[in-house]
Amino acid sequence: MNDNNGPQSAFLVPLEDLVSPPPKERADAARNRVAVLEAAARLFAEHGVDGVSLDQVAAAAGVGKGTVFRRFGDKSGLAVALLDDRERELQAGVLSGPPPLGPGAPAEERLVAFVGAYFDYLVEHLPLVRMSETASAGARYRIGAYRFWHRHLAILLAGVPDPEHTAHALLAAVGAEHVAALLPELGEQRMRADLIRLARTIAAMGAGGGAGEGA
Repeated sequence: MNDNNGPQSAFLVPLEDLVSPPPKERADAARNRVAVLEAAARLFAEHGVDGVSLDQVAAAAGVGKGTVFRRFGDKSGLAVALLDDRERELQAGVLSGPPPLGPGAPAEERLVAFVGAYFDYLVEHLPLVRMSETASAGARYRIGAYRFWHRHLAILLAGVPDPEHTAHALLAAVGAEHVAALLPELGEQRMRADLIRLARTIAAMGAGGGAGEGA
C-alpha cells in the first residue's frame, strides 16, 4: 500500500501546476528585467559565467547595481532567470508537444525522449545550470523546474517499485555538477548514449506497469 504522505503526495499535483508562470510586473520593471537579462546573456557568452560580475551586468544594462541585486539577489538568481524561458520551452514540449517527448507515446519512449532532450538542454546551458544548482546546499532541489522534471519522470516510472526515488536517482545522473565533471573525459556523445541506455534499463524494471501521461 502506498503512503500518501511525504513524497507520494506529489502524485496528487497536476503536472501543469508545476510550470512557473512568467512574472507579472510593471512596464518599467519588465523593461529593466529584459535589459539586465540581455546584458547578462551577452556578457556570459563573451567572458564566461565566472568572468562576469553583477556590477558589470548592471553597467551593461544601464541600470543601478541595486536594481540587479533587488531583482535577482546574486548571480545564481540571474542564472535561474536566464534559464526560465528555455525551461518553459522544454516543459511545453513535455505537456503538449509531439510524441515521443509529448503525450501519445509509450512511457519508455517518453522517458528516453525526455532524458535525451534534457541532456541536450543541459549541455547547451551547462555553466548557467551548474551555477543555479550549486549556489547553496540543496539548491537544485528547490528550483521549481526540478519539481516538474521529477514529477514527470515519477509518472512515467509508475510501474517500478519506487517511482519517486527512482525519478530522483535518474535525475542525479543529469545533475549539472556531475555532467560538468565527466563531460571532458567521456564526451557529449558517449554520455548521451549511456544516459539513454540507463533510462531504458530503468524503464524495463517496470515494463507493463507504467503508461504515458494523459496531459
